[in-house]
Amino acid sequence: MTDIRFYHLQQQSLEQALPLLLRKALDNGKRILVRTGDENYIEGLSQALWGYRNHGFIPHGAAAEAHSEDQPVLLTAALDNLNKADMLVLTGGSDNSDIADYSLCCEMLNGHNADEVKTARAHWKAYKEAGHSITYWKQTDNGGWEQKA
Repeated sequence: MTDIRFYHLQQQSLEQALPLLLRKALDNGKRILVRTGDENYIEGLSQALWGYRNHGFIPHGAAAEAHSEDQPVLLTAALDNLNKADMLVLTGGSDNSDIADYSLCCEMLNGHNADEVKTARAHWKAYKEAGHSITYWKQTDNGGWEQKA
């Protein structure tokens, strides 16, 4: 079964919160596929990962680029796991039909977007019925995370 974590963004944008999550996962040896619900959003995510710190970046690429299979973090809107990731990050209510192929799935949801919250609730229910291990993390006022369920 897949370990599933919901991250409810309320204080920061996805572009602010995602690099820190990815950095921690990379430091723990994960290969990561970040799936967005909109192909046009990939460039914005890429820019956020290149400049998330003054002297640092998250090594990554987009599925449409050359050597995508070699990227430790791959940005895509498709279902293909080109970089053989073991961690899936879902953003913007993206397709979750293949989560069983990953050991860890993190759903990032914008708490100010009613559609994303609605989709996340539907996903939670389906994951629970399928027997996955699920946790819910709410963003604190200072941008940290607190486990609520």
